[in-house]
Amino acid sequence: VQLQASGGGLVQAGASLRLSCAASGRTFSDYVIGWFRQAPGKEREYVAAINRSGGATYYADSVKGRFTISRDNAKNTVYLQMNSLKPEDTAVYYCAAKGRFQSVSDHLGYDYWGQGTQVTVSS
Repeated sequence: VQLQASGGGLVQAGASLRLSCAASGRTFSDYVIGWFRQAPGKEREYVAAINRSGGATYYADSVKGRFTISRDNAKNTVYLQMNSLKPEDTAVYYCAAKGRFQSVSDHLGYDYWGQGTQVTVSS
């Protein structure tokens, strides 16, 4: 499956952004989708994941209550709604796909990755 992340940009602290992860190539609903982010000089960090049907989600503590992950299998797209953005949310955001909703916070378990979209939050 091919993934393409989009929707990043430059915003002020407190603003909102919605990222999209569009998939093609295989049956989208066969895959668990996760979002990760990586800031300069830091390791890749787990953000959120959603199961195949969209009925289960899982968030990192750092974004819980501010970010919402959702999916539209008819449109082969996963979304990450990001509210109340903080400067520490600044990073390149990646979406990734795997087969099973297990160990979703471990980036090593994902088989497919999108190219990333830059999110910059100014103070």
